[in-house]
Amino acid sequence: MTTVEVHYRIVAPASETAAVALGQLHDVYGIRQIRRAADQLVIEYDATRLNEATVAGLVAQTGLRIAREENLAEAV
Repeated sequence: MTTVEVHYRIVAPASETAAVALGQLHDVYGIRQIRRAADQLVIEYDATRLNEATVAGLVAQTGLRIAREENLAEAV
């Protein structure tokens, strides 16, 4: 298993429906952890089961508006 962590910035306040749908992502096989704090969303997933595009698509289906955050450590 290869664990990958992807960081998103939440660009609009989450509706109650989006928040509930986001909580249901835990049921998706391969999603290991979802952390949300202020305007950030961090999703840890199993890269042998999912890829980043699939994870972003799953989040988009919740109705939550997000933007990918680039890892500053990698950019340096």
